[in-house]
Amino acid sequence: MDASLNPALADVRFCPRCGESAEVEFPQRITCPHCGYVAYYNPKPVAAAIPVDDDGRVILLRRGFEPGQGLWTFPGGFVDLGESVEQAASREVGEELGIAIEVERLVGVYSRAEDRVVLIVYRARALGPPQTTLEAVEVRAFAVDQVPWDELAFWSTRSRCATPFRTDALASRGSRGRGYLRCADRSPTVGTSCFG
Repeated sequence: MDASLNPALADVRFCPRCGESAEVEFPQRITCPHCGYVAYYNPKPVAAAIPVDDDGRVILLRRGFEPGQGLWTFPGGFVDLGESVEQAASREVGEELGIAIEVERLVGVYSRAEDRVVLIVYRARALGPPQTTLEAVEVRAFAVDQVPWDELAFWSTRSRCATPFRTDALASRGSRGRGYLRCADRSPTVGTSCFG
């Protein structure tokens, strides 16, 4: 098997059904020459939310453990069986920031071929002040122009869902004093308006 084709398949050597040696066929699927079973290893959905407080500030957490220990990110994690993506985003915010949120809208859906995840990001209204938790050694609400860009963990935090903060959105303001952020990256993804 050529692991360079898809690193996610590098460790798969046996058929999950019968236990015989497996082979990678094109397109990259694990097939068992013994029983004919085809195993599909699909990306896992990850739900995330970018919570915004009543003053339009973005709430980030500083991670307390690896990967990304000591770096800032927005809350997110794997979607559990039996919950919707929106429910997973709300649960992750509760676990990581100790607050409830109101999911307002989809920011975007992001993926990279080399990763095993599909990231679904929502904009959310924070329904209380954030708190430190086991997962977050520090939480802070940042004005858009104060986000610590050089200290962000993960491609997802630095991805297109965060791009508008650094571009033309900085000066824009929306109604009720909340920040209005318009995506500068118009590449084909679900959701072209991050905030506003």
